[in-house]
Amino acid sequence: MGDFGFNEHHQNEVVNYMRFARAKRILRLKTIDSCFQDLKDSRLVEDTFTVDEVSDMLDGLQVVVRGEVDTELLNMAHTNVLLLRQLFSQAEKFYLRLQCDISELENRELLEQVAEFEKADFKSGSKTNQEGSRPKLAPLNEGGVSELLNKEIGRLQEENDKLKGRLRTLESQAMSALDERSKAERALEDLRGVQGEQQLAVHSQEISSLEDTVASLQAEFQKSLSAKEASQRDLQDNLVSAKHDLLRVQEQLALAEKELDRKFQETAAYRNMKEILSKKNDQMKDLRRRLQKYESDD
Repeated sequence: MGDFGFNEHHQNEVVNYMRFARAKRILRLKTIDSCFQDLKDSRLVEDTFTVDEVSDMLDGLQVVVRGEVDTELLNMAHTNVLLLRQLFSQAEKFYLRLQCDISELENRELLEQVAEFEKADFKSGSKTNQEGSRPKLAPLNEGGVSELLNKEIGRLQEENDKLKGRLRTLESQAMSALDERSKAERALEDLRGVQGEQQLAVHSQEISSLEDTVASLQAEFQKSLSAKEASQRDLQDNLVSAKHDLLRVQEQLALAEKELDRKFQETAAYRNMKEILSKKNDQMKDLRRRLQKYESDD
């Protein structure tokens, strides 16, 4: 595996950042794939389309994909600024001034070296790098718990929006099925007078099959929607519970501090110090009285 001349610690830090960037890149690619899949599920429900309809679908897809790419590029730029902030803050503690050569960021040779480094690192799967780059647990505080739960709630809400879009597609399919049912019923009425019981049974079975298909689609969607809503309620309850636990811990810490202060006041050292201060105060009062007496005599 190639390196950049860093020591082992800095080498592991570079690997950690590249893994973070790789995970973000994969996640954003999945989001873009879902944009195309949503278009297929919501709009491609007919066999033929006009030029205007195809143009409208492509324009809408362009807006969505452009927004996703713009958001990711903006987020990556902000992430790099936060990384530089950490490095500069550490340098300023030792009165160092770091400089960045922006032109080197477009050095094709160095970029190819980075690509080879990433490819070799993620193929090797070195246990040493994994142990050296174990993530540190963040402190459990109200902001961290709330942020994680709020992100999960936001993700579930986004999935709910996708399910609602899926519902609209299912409703469109159901309406098409109902139209087919109406056509079948009319055809059945036309054939009722001229065809036998066997043909009537065949058409009745087709109508029943269409009804079962519509009912199954509606039941499947309602089940998925109920599960997502229950999961969102559980997360909200967990957020409230976490806040209550935080308040309880803070109250226990306050009581412990009061108890520690009370025990300190009961110690012999504290009582001795209090007696010494009391004696010193008495001596100061006596000296003031004497001084006032001498001043009055003069």
